[in-house]
Amino acid sequence: MKPQQKEQMERRSFLKIAALSGGGVLIGLTTEPEAKAQFGGRQAPPEPKNYIKVAADGTVTIAAKNPELGQGVKTLLPMLIAEELDVDWKSVRAEQTDFDDAKYPSQMAGGSTSTPTNWMSMRQVGAAGRMLFVNAAAQTWNVPVTELTTESGRVMHAAAKRSIGYGQLAAKVATMPAPDMSQVKLKDPANFKIIGKTQGGTDVAAITTGKPLFAIDTEVPGMLYASFEKCGVFGGTVEKANLEEIKKLPGVKQAFVVERPVISDTVLPGDPGLENGIAILADTWWHAQQAREKLQVTWNEGHWATQSSEEFARRAEEMSKQPPQRTIRADGDAEGALKSAAKVVTAAYSYPFISHAPLEPQNATAHWHDGKLELWTNSQIPGSARRMAAQVAGIQESDVQVHMVRGGGGFGRRLNNDYAAEAAYIAKQAGAPVKVLWSREDDMQHDYYRPGGFQYLTGGLDASGKIVGWKNHFVSYGDGERFASSAAMGPTEFPQHFIANYALHASVQPLGIRTGALRAPSSNAFAFVIQSFIDELAHAANKDPLEFRMELLSASVPAEAATAGGGGRGGGRGGFQGGGLEPDRMKGVLQLAAEKSNWGKTKMPSGTGMGIAFHFSHRGYFAEVAQVSVDSANKIKVHKVWVAGDIGSEIINPGAAENLAQGAVIDGMSELMGQEITVEKGRVKQGNYDEHTVVRMKQAPPEIAIHFLKTNNQPTGLGEPALPPILPAISNAVFAACGKRVRSLPFAKSGFSWA
Repeated sequence: MKPQQKEQMERRSFLKIAALSGGGVLIGLTTEPEAKAQFGGRQAPPEPKNYIKVAADGTVTIAAKNPELGQGVKTLLPMLIAEELDVDWKSVRAEQTDFDDAKYPSQMAGGSTSTPTNWMSMRQVGAAGRMLFVNAAAQTWNVPVTELTTESGRVMHAAAKRSIGYGQLAAKVATMPAPDMSQVKLKDPANFKIIGKTQGGTDVAAITTGKPLFAIDTEVPGMLYASFEKCGVFGGTVEKANLEEIKKLPGVKQAFVVERPVISDTVLPGDPGLENGIAILADTWWHAQQAREKLQVTWNEGHWATQSSEEFARRAEEMSKQPPQRTIRADGDAEGALKSAAKVVTAAYSYPFISHAPLEPQNATAHWHDGKLELWTNSQIPGSARRMAAQVAGIQESDVQVHMVRGGGGFGRRLNNDYAAEAAYIAKQAGAPVKVLWSREDDMQHDYYRPGGFQYLTGGLDASGKIVGWKNHFVSYGDGERFASSAAMGPTEFPQHFIANYALHASVQPLGIRTGALRAPSSNAFAFVIQSFIDELAHAANKDPLEFRMELLSASVPAEAATAGGGGRGGGRGGFQGGGLEPDRMKGVLQLAAEKSNWGKTKMPSGTGMGIAFHFSHRGYFAEVAQVSVDSANKIKVHKVWVAGDIGSEIINPGAAENLAQGAVIDGMSELMGQEITVEKGRVKQGNYDEHTVVRMKQAPPEIAIHFLKTNNQPTGLGEPALPPILPAISNAVFAACGKRVRSLPFAKSGFSWA
């Protein structure tokens, strides 16, 4: 069964056609093996097919294999193929594939991995396609391949002053074997015509005219709408409910208790997974929600119902004064260096849980029929969605078909597929197609939150102002040796490797709410703490904050001198974020940010200051400068932000890259000022944007200037690494403007607000 959306039907159907009538062709190509599919997708064989379709009229359709959630990958990946295929972008149509790990490797969106994972392989697909058309023309004209060139979707034979379009060759290409990839040659970047040029998003026109593109728009004939009531305390179970009354309400078709299934004698994991609750199915979502308001449930809330944010903070303070539970890294003699330091600085930093809060709340549509399941989802990891849907439905993964539909934002939330599991389970119980749609309050109160945390730092300076010792007692969440998801700090987090006497210790406390990755996971909090504390040390040393950072980056400690302890388990990505930092690349973006902002050369009026910060994450190097003013009422105005980034040798789609970096700044500003999730009696208190605020247009900087430093490195992703530095850049600018050092997020808790 197909959704009642013409564009979705077209998107699915072209992948199933071996050749087009009228001379068109689908090209099957062979690429080099790619990295293993991550997070639930199996490794695809090294022959992903059906990327390119050329119609007889020369129209080129290129498949985009990764989930699109606003990051622009549906445009970016086809751009790579189109460049090497040597066609005009105006003749290209991008089509979203379904999830199919037998054809497409690494179909996921997360970690800013789409560019580095696909930079070479998608170009190889395009180059192999071009080679097929050249070979076809050579056979048609009976001339050597070496005499032929291509341009704008045509094969050119200069000696004979003739050319032929790809569309005219399509039928012949359909009969030809895929070329040997070792013989395929890629373009010299100097000859790029599409890569490096701004290309508009493939769905922009449809979005701005209100076309039904998103998962929330999916409709299937005979579909029911489901509202799903869960306990406010994670893991709570239903004791009793007035289901018979609910079933009699207008529009209601079914109402039943959802119980987490037991699989292989093990309860299906709740992180992520299906929760206990009550599903209400109705003709419309409005009817389901109206009935839900009349639902009366007695819950067994379990043992997490006593937790609170106040208790977390109190316990963290106690733990900071006790010996740490474990050591993550110990280099040199941090304690000895601090004791002999000429000056010692101590500071306690904290940051809260925050919600992803994407504009499109969680939803999925499922149809159970003939012992199999169809699933329409905006998941960032559709392979995981398929696996979980199969588990809750009690069927094989091969019996689940996953349609990938555009998502209205994700930011890491859709890495977890609980909503897909809900749709699968409820659809099977209902015996009808079902769309599960969360309310805004559901979305905010049943999230996988960015973990909060506490860091107690001590830094020592020698007489010349150089850092000689650094100690951090990191208090996070977890159980024993296991951190909560995304709540760990790894042994390679900066400034490890740049300070000889460095110690990172950790303690954890138990947590009842769920946590997970949020845009620039871990880094979005760690950069605020580390770069703010470095700023404190710079001022204590009476040094310019930029020069202090440059000196620190020049003080690399040999890796063999360091001895790392275990970072613990539980999904923390600190090690990945910090490991591999190349100091010269970071110094390059610092210098660029300083140059563009005229750092240290602009006289600031009273109450105005500039702050600088940098961070390395997801292979991206970013330094940012913020100029702010603070008035007597602690109202902050961000006048301008300069962003300098190094993400390799090519900016594939410059306009989209600029938008991503600007969006990262706005996102980070929201985290800095007004976003906080608090817990009381085990329940999340915030439920909507009025309590978990985002930056408004009038509060945004009038200018966010984006500058890229191109270096001789493979291109990397951009969705995440531009975000972390903006929080400490603004925080440091606030200190420069008014002398107030804020060490706890959000700033609103300390009496600050946007002007």
